[in-house]
Amino acid sequence: MPLQRSQTLILATVALLVLLTLSGLKPFDRTTWMLEVFPVVITLPVLWATYHRYPLTNLLYFLIFVHALVLMLGGAYSYARVPLGFYIADLFDLSRNPYDKIGHFMQGFVPALIAREILVRGQFVRGRNMLAFIVLCIILAISATYELIEWAAALILGQGADEFLGTQGDPWDTQSDMFLALIGGITALLVFSGIHDRQIERLTGAAPSQPPASAP
Repeated sequence: MPLQRSQTLILATVALLVLLTLSGLKPFDRTTWMLEVFPVVITLPVLWATYHRYPLTNLLYFLIFVHALVLMLGGAYSYARVPLGFYIADLFDLSRNPYDKIGHFMQGFVPALIAREILVRGQFVRGRNMLAFIVLCIILAISATYELIEWAAALILGQGADEFLGTQGDPWDTQSDMFLALIGGITALLVFSGIHDRQIERLTGAAPSQPPASAP
């Protein structure tokens, strides 16, 4: 890997570790913080362990960095109390803090491109339409799994899981969370598929092997 790229990733990792530490100094709720930042704690070692044998595109590394920031901010304040969410609620005259919906949008947006990169580079799917369909199925599976984790946390922790759930009294919170993840996945595919393909080509030295959408 180019030295400049490695140095940039090292700096990004250091920045994330510093911000992770700061987010955990005085979180609103310690249990919520641990649950929310757990994906960051798991992802960083995995990315470095696979960096040489399976490096990702620059686009993907950048978006993972942004997603980590969203998770850490939500963990520090709890999603229903993030100041940015209150600002957005005031700006658009919303009845609730929407930051958790941003989190679920990102839960679809970033994993969609992770799944897409793995499927394209491994040539596991034939046809762009089928590729998009499989990616969105994966996103919905991830979102449903996360909702099951929230349900399990509610059963285990009882009232202590309220901050983690962040439903804010919305009886349709689970369904809207999954819908936002789906919208995030669709948006990622529509906006970034072309850029993603070019970066995959530069990274691997070969154009993504994808037949036209009409191919069987």
